[in-house]
Amino acid sequence: MKIQTDIIILGGGIAALQTARQLSRRFDVHIITKTDLTASSSYQAQGGIAAVIAPTDDTSIHIQDTLKAGEYHHNVENVKTLAEYGATAVKSLLKRGFPADRTQQGEISLGLEGAHSQRRIIHAGGDATGKYLVDYYAADMPKNVFIHTYEFAYELLLNPAGECCGVQVKTATGEKTYFASYIILATGGAGALYEYTSNCSDSYGDGIALAYLAGAAVTDMEFVQFHPSLLYVDGTHGLISEAVRGAGGKFIDESGHAIMYGKHPLGDLAPRHITAYEMYKMRAQEKSVYLDISPIQHFAEQFPTITKLCERYRVNIANGRIPIAPGSHFLMGGIIASPYGETSIPRLLAVGEVACTGVHGANRLASNSLLEGIAFGELLAARLLKNGTIQTDFDVITPKKEMLQPSLAKNELQHEMFANAGIIRSEKGLRKLLTKLPLLTVQPDFSSKSREEIELIFMHITAALITNAALARPESRGAHIRQDMSEKKKEWEKRWIVFQQGIMKVRNNLYEHHQIKEHATAIF
Repeated sequence: MKIQTDIIILGGGIAALQTARQLSRRFDVHIITKTDLTASSSYQAQGGIAAVIAPTDDTSIHIQDTLKAGEYHHNVENVKTLAEYGATAVKSLLKRGFPADRTQQGEISLGLEGAHSQRRIIHAGGDATGKYLVDYYAADMPKNVFIHTYEFAYELLLNPAGECCGVQVKTATGEKTYFASYIILATGGAGALYEYTSNCSDSYGDGIALAYLAGAAVTDMEFVQFHPSLLYVDGTHGLISEAVRGAGGKFIDESGHAIMYGKHPLGDLAPRHITAYEMYKMRAQEKSVYLDISPIQHFAEQFPTITKLCERYRVNIANGRIPIAPGSHFLMGGIIASPYGETSIPRLLAVGEVACTGVHGANRLASNSLLEGIAFGELLAARLLKNGTIQTDFDVITPKKEMLQPSLAKNELQHEMFANAGIIRSEKGLRKLLTKLPLLTVQPDFSSKSREEIELIFMHITAALITNAALARPESRGAHIRQDMSEKKKEWEKRWIVFQQGIMKVRNNLYEHHQIKEHATAIF
């Protein structure tokens, strides 16, 4: 089956829905998601939206909090755009009637999360902000936005001019080919590459692999954020939001001692790479760690989603402590994109976690991700509404393809990634892992493969990008922690490790076109 339309969006989270709703003013839009709208990291997001709406706050403070949390590895102009335009977009969202939580006086209830110096976190449903956002956008979707669930995209199509003009997908009944003037990737992150994750169980980095195979530039893949508090009961089972610590929760050990005491000026609200590292060290010594929730009054009312999660796994919150462990949470890297979604491939756009615009640096500031989807989704759409042109060339080039057999089963890859490219890395572990990852030179042949087989190949490709980047950065910075190189290095400030068409280069700038020649290395 062949379908030709104006816009194709891959993904079903906040970035996809915000972009689709705005674009529908001029274009017909088809959203393609491999499951449904409830199976996205956006839908599961317990945290809120970080935005400056309080008169006592200022976007300059939000910008500084973002830069400090990400250790200044940012595109500063894009951070400024995120904070300033994001505040405007969120105020508009609230004015349209989004049901944010409010105080008894009717004011927006603003929470505090790690590394924020002000209360600026907007929540809905207590700890169900993502669900409320997805439901809000889905209910308000115009009729010329068509949502296709359980369709799996496995290849981006290019025309002879090098423009992206379509996508190949698998469905339960066969295959489809979509052609469009623009293809927008909003597929989210890659948390499920790891053994323990807060993400959906199929967040494998599909969009990054798709774009990389098509020739797009990818960067910052070494920066994977690990959240310090996932519910742990014989394995991890979901997120315990940072908002719990914002409300007074504390990290404690088995004896009730405060783990973060004296470790950082912000204590339990230190940036995530710091708190996750401390939890990891405790668990590496086979010591259990907990969140002490005893100081929080009316916990079940404030955090209904977490309460239900604890009940499901028979954790009695009346005891005042929740067993936790760290797990993968957010990918700061991805497809190099502008705030308007432009990538290195014409007519291929990217927005949300799959994109790297330099706003998250080496470690994302809490609750900036939903803000990014709202703000940059709107900016992308505004640019296309003004300047978008109709695609006329749907002749597809056929790239050379080769068979690729993954070396690891899914659970083996997830275990190896957590062990060797997880919270703590070393040259020895990374090199060991790379021997099991693919040496990819051309597009894999997916013609006879199932969705599960293709997903496993995508996992290997994205894992290879993360591992190569982690090995190439010979220092510790933000969420990238090298056990064998524990300090930041001056010469690696403002350096972006970029992958494109089998070549790794180190740039002085996120969008720089003249790379440092001596740092160009063939990796695949």
